[in-house]
Amino acid sequence: MSAPKWILIGTVTLFSVIGIAAVVKKGGNESTSSAVSAKAAESAAETPVVSIPTPNRPPVVEKEAVSAKKNTREKKGKEAKAVLASNAAPAQTPMARPVLSSKDDFPNIDRIFQLFTTGSSKLPIVETLNYSSSVAWLKGRPAWIADYATYYNTSRHFIARSLNGRADYFSQKVSEGSKFNVFRKDKKINFYLLVDVSRCKMGFYYVDLDTNERVLLKTYPVGLGRIDTSKPSGTLTPLGRYTLGSRVAIYKSGMQGFYQDQKVEMIRVFGTRWIPFDQEVERTTALAKGYGLQGAPWVPDAGGQLVENKSAVGAYDSDGCIRLNSEDIEELFSIVLTKPTFIEIVKDFHEAKLPGLEVAAPSR
Repeated sequence: MSAPKWILIGTVTLFSVIGIAAVVKKGGNESTSSAVSAKAAESAAETPVVSIPTPNRPPVVEKEAVSAKKNTREKKGKEAKAVLASNAAPAQTPMARPVLSSKDDFPNIDRIFQLFTTGSSKLPIVETLNYSSSVAWLKGRPAWIADYATYYNTSRHFIARSLNGRADYFSQKVSEGSKFNVFRKDKKINFYLLVDVSRCKMGFYYVDLDTNERVLLKTYPVGLGRIDTSKPSGTLTPLGRYTLGSRVAIYKSGMQGFYQDQKVEMIRVFGTRWIPFDQEVERTTALAKGYGLQGAPWVPDAGGQLVENKSAVGAYDSDGCIRLNSEDIEELFSIVLTKPTFIEIVKDFHEAKLPGLEVAAPSR
């Protein structure tokens, strides 16, 4: 073999060896790279993902914290109400607000208009008169509305509302033949108020003493004393039966008086009317003095004008007195002013010991 052939064979062999070495090295590098990539992926899977908030937007964790705080507040609020309800449960304290069926709830009635209407639907305890300035029972001068009120033992406020056909208790303009209602002189009646502390409701009845029948005239929402579980009623309002007194009052804006040894505008405390308790009768848990029926207090609005605080009715917020909306206390005032009236306060109306036999409003 000649020298050129040996040189050619040697050259081919050398390049072959170099090529094989290169292939082996490349395979080793690829194996190493794959191992590193697998390890990186495994490490990434174990690392928690951090959410980075976008500008002007709170991180998810902050939203959750706010939500958690809100839920905590709501939970605490519900728990507080639950504690109050629990403390008020009949088995523990009398301030229960049970879920009642309609048949078990305090009857909701309003037939007051039947006292004032001069039509055929009026109740049998009233009669309609035609005004005349000349009457057999008054000699020497004309009879005025005040005279009719005295003779028929009916308040002028009652006559005014019937005369006016609306809740106007002061206008008493009459002419011959004007019609209005008065209580019948031949009827012996008492009025009876039943307060249900657990429901903030009050039933208003008349009792016919001749027939021993009791008729529910109207159901009123009322406000009661602040919650005090040390008291028998669970509130500052006492329990038991009382009579209402005659030292009543009418208040208007600007009228001053003394309350708890301080001079105040009386309408801010008592609303437009005040009817005191008079005597303890039966099962009373406090003396009558200092308690009574009153209107909702008046408070300044945003403009400084006095307005009625109607939120005081249906709430436990008084010093123990029974609060009514102004239209309700004024209505009640006009009716009970001249008749014996009792008030019974109980934790639940089922516990009441009402006089007479209850009947539907009788027809004439």
